[in-house]
Amino acid sequence: MSVLRLVTWNVQWARGMDGRVDPARVVAHARAMADFDVLCLQEVASNFADLPGNDGTDQFAALAAMLPAFTAIEGVGVDVCDGAGGRKRFGNLLLTRYPVSQALRHLLPWGAARTRNMPRMLIEAAAITPAGPIRLMTTHLEYSSAALRAAQVEAIREAHRLASARHAAPRVAGPHTYAMTASSASAILTGDFNMTPGDPILARLLAPFEDGTPALRDVWRAVEGEAPHPFTACIYDQTYGPPACLDFVLATPDLAARARRIVCDGETQISDHQPVLVEFDLS
Repeated sequence: MSVLRLVTWNVQWARGMDGRVDPARVVAHARAMADFDVLCLQEVASNFADLPGNDGTDQFAALAAMLPAFTAIEGVGVDVCDGAGGRKRFGNLLLTRYPVSQALRHLLPWGAARTRNMPRMLIEAAAITPAGPIRLMTTHLEYSSAALRAAQVEAIREAHRLASARHAAPRVAGPHTYAMTASSASAILTGDFNMTPGDPILARLLAPFEDGTPALRDVWRAVEGEAPHPFTACIYDQTYGPPACLDFVLATPDLAARARRIVCDGETQISDHQPVLVEFDLS
């Protein structure tokens, strides 16, 4: 039996509830949850020594080095000068043991909003799995502005629609940079969406497409039906609000139907968010 095991986790720059920043224990805990094939991480930092407890380590490189058999796809949203000739970077990291035929990085809308906010992005990686190509996507949507979240959701829907259209009507192959790369209409989207299951913006993310593009489904609902979503954030630290489900795994209907297990680890305190594991039967 071929199983795709995916863990998604907002790791808060690897800072636990004990205040210790330790990327190694993030990887160790994810490995203890499952022999994962895909690890999607949000809030990864590089050279951000001013973050609480952080030492400025390049966590993108450090985490990739801990998983040498995996392809690491960085997705940097914040990229700013450190004042000393270097760059401070913050964003997402997708790691997978599957070959990646193509990686795309989509900058999400960052319009005017009278809130504290930052640039956000979406990683899209076409992974060659035993069941064929699957587009793996991970993101971290804006926390402080529903208007920005709504715009970001529209951009994600458009990225998904365009990828499906490219698969349905492949481009003409060419040499070098024009070479064909494997893609698929089948996709998984994970991340910290900063919205709860009843949010109308989430409903929009799950809405059908008029052109027949496969809609995204909530994998929790596909596996667990109407059972309440588990809390994935603010369990041990209510600085940003009461306990809530903010982290999701979505998938196109073909893959949602193959999801056989979804688990949220509500016990670990390695981050202020909880890791979520999903297993898909690809056989």
